Amino acid sequence: MVCEHLRQLESELAAAGIDVTYRGQAWTDNCREFVYYDCVLDRESIRKRLKLADCVKDSEYLGTHMGEEYGFYCELCKDGVMGAHPARPRDLRVFR
Repeated sequence: MVCEHLRQLESELAAAGIDVTYRGQAWTDNCREFVYYDCVLDRESIRKRLKLADCVKDSEYLGTHMGEEYGFYCELCKDGVMGAHPARPRDLRVFR
């Protein structure tokens, strides 16, 4: 399970039935646990609704060879909750 700063978001995604596509140490020693979901995260709506802690930062990567991610990263705990990048059009649910 991700850190306390992202736990409510992770719980809501699970309750909404959104599939996890990956969970674990994603790419470097600078991350502890990253969870990737099969949706697009509406960061603005989520941030307003959940009142995320100051240590939770917006995060995104739009790679050409190494994938993509768009979501939130906790600088304190090194955890992330990510969805698909909205710049890549796909038929995915938007989680608000």
